[in-house]
Amino acid sequence: MSLLHNLEDPDLENTGSHTSVAILLATYNGGAFLREQLASYEAQHYGNWYVWASDDGSTDRTLEILAEYQERWGKRMTVVAGPHQGFVANFLSLVCCPEINADYYAYSDQDDLWEPEKLTRAVAWLSMVPPSIPALYCARTRLVDEQGRDRGFSPLMRRPPSFANALMQNIAGGNTMVFNAAACALLRSVEPGVEVVTFDWWTYLVVTGCGGQVHYDPIPTLRYRQHGQNLVGASISWSKRWARLGFMWKRRYVLWTDIHARALQSLGPCLTLENALILRTFLWARQQTLGKRLLGLKRSGVYRQHLVGQLGLFLAALFNRI
Repeated sequence: MSLLHNLEDPDLENTGSHTSVAILLATYNGGAFLREQLASYEAQHYGNWYVWASDDGSTDRTLEILAEYQERWGKRMTVVAGPHQGFVANFLSLVCCPEINADYYAYSDQDDLWEPEKLTRAVAWLSMVPPSIPALYCARTRLVDEQGRDRGFSPLMRRPPSFANALMQNIAGGNTMVFNAAACALLRSVEPGVEVVTFDWWTYLVVTGCGGQVHYDPIPTLRYRQHGQNLVGASISWSKRWARLGFMWKRRYVLWTDIHARALQSLGPCLTLENALILRTFLWARQQTLGKRLLGLKRSGVYRQHLVGQLGLFLAALFNRI
């Protein structure tokens, strides 16, 4: 029986029900949609969860709403002050907080709507991975507008997750990610304050780079709200996809690769030998003349998920924008 069939089996709703899920919620002036997000936690079919909310200095009703739910949920909700260094640092501060101990950890934005089976599907897959192996679950999303009306889906990823892919892109939003304690330990092993592009892309890099397992679920597990205050939005239109490829031309990807190369050094021997070779080959190729650069890129095996992305990667290598 395939893994997808296993995940769709209703008998798995109680899989791992004795295990705990720590929801890592980063907030900042999210009062307009926060109640709906918190209510979607309550509607989860999987019940053994608790919330750690890190607020980064909200000036709207966010703290008032969190206090209300903290009173309602009691020990199920803990609210702490964030580092006030942006949303990436806020999420990483939660991941690295030694007081948070759980079997699984779930990133959460403040303005989405989780489908009731979100945690059930994640835990069903994660529970099949030995606890000693770093594991990351992520999924496709249903896109909605400010009023919750459907606006399509995030791009469907068809190629397998891997470190070679993670060097080039992140395959899923952090709001879909759930990972086990072994993956969390890896993230916590990195020196504090390491610079990364985004917390979710970094999570994908760390888990794949260190030999962990990643499952991309093609079934959407949340409604990803798109609105004017999104710090990171979905790229579903062709214009937005081409705009992202334009980042390569403007050397944005060069900067991002430099950031990740430095951050990955902090993992040291945790990188598998195979992935360390992929990284070295890719970084070597970036420094070469055209012919060697293209050959090195091919030998490294790095890839993007879709044809347009692969074309953009080739053009970026051609014009030394990787």
